[in-house]
Amino acid sequence: MEFDFTWVLLGFPVAFTLGWLASRLDLRQLRIENRQAPKAYFKGLNFLLNEQQDQAIDAFIEAVQNDPDTSELHFALGNLFRRRGEYERAVRVHEHLMSRGDLTQPERDRAQHALALDFLKAGLLDRAEAALRKLEGTPFEEEARLALLSIYERSRDWTKATEIAARLGKSSLGSFSTRRAHYLCEQAIASAAAGDSGKAVSTLMEAVAMAPASARPLIDLAKLQNQLGQPQDALRTLLELEKTVPQALPLAAGMMASIAQDSGQQQGMLELLTTSYEQTPSIDVIEAIVKLEEDPVASRRWYAKHLEREASLVVASKWFAGEKLEDEHHHALVQRALDQATKPLMRYRCAACGFEATQHFWHCPGCQAWDSYPARRIEEL
Repeated sequence: MEFDFTWVLLGFPVAFTLGWLASRLDLRQLRIENRQAPKAYFKGLNFLLNEQQDQAIDAFIEAVQNDPDTSELHFALGNLFRRRGEYERAVRVHEHLMSRGDLTQPERDRAQHALALDFLKAGLLDRAEAALRKLEGTPFEEEARLALLSIYERSRDWTKATEIAARLGKSSLGSFSTRRAHYLCEQAIASAAAGDSGKAVSTLMEAVAMAPASARPLIDLAKLQNQLGQPQDALRTLLELEKTVPQALPLAAGMMASIAQDSGQQQGMLELLTTSYEQTPSIDVIEAIVKLEEDPVASRRWYAKHLEREASLVVASKWFAGEKLEDEHHHALVQRALDQATKPLMRYRCAACGFEATQHFWHCPGCQAWDSYPARRIEEL
């Protein structure tokens, strides 16, 4: 049977026509999709600029559906979900990105970093830690280490925090020696609470050597030495504080006065605290001076001297305590009322976030900043 080439010749034009029509339809569809994706993208961008996050999310979802292979749209959508607090949706977007095989390595690192931030914001610290650890050796390494440091501080894992801070200290972010000294102080407190005083002392001495210009290691060491019945060692430590960090003296003035009284060194300490007060007036130093003054008249004179320099209801109340009234029977009642009224006036205020507290914190409970509380209390009437 002979093959009839006539059908072949007739079929070529038909096949060509069908192929041409198909290509035109595909091209038209591609053009439509390409027009729709940028339109949705720019619509979302416009909503963002107008701070309309709900509408921006809808627009970006539409853009992602039209062009599911565009990674930038996924990043924009995931970041929007995170900013709105929709962490589960942000995680799904970034995990979908991570599952794609066509991502470049820089995009994969970026998606890993975004995923870690999702977990961190959601409070899933274990998953955040694991995700951040995977960023070692990437352009996001320093940011990841800072985030890890925050996690370990929040969970009070001072050993791991010390390890990360040591790595950060070798980076371009500067010295972390003061923060590492704080971690050593925290570990020393834990050792002392567990009854291991020897380890606590050695840890604090290590902290002093690591950050000699930091006040906390010296103050914590002096407290521990005094508790261990070593007042002379404690006094030497506090005198070192006065030489290296004199601005922190108000935090230790009361302890200095107590140790000086117990060891019979009132006069020398009185002179030191008087010099400190003349340079930087402080109610804490005034109270320590009054404690050392044996003459009640001289004590009240110090309160009057402070009132000449600055108005203080707290100091006025203390001065009034030694004043004689015509009806002395009512003195105790008036004094009690004044003490009650002035008690909440003296506060420490965080320089970073403004959080106020009646006690001094080395680590702000509000914003988690270190050394953000001044040594001198403020009084607001």
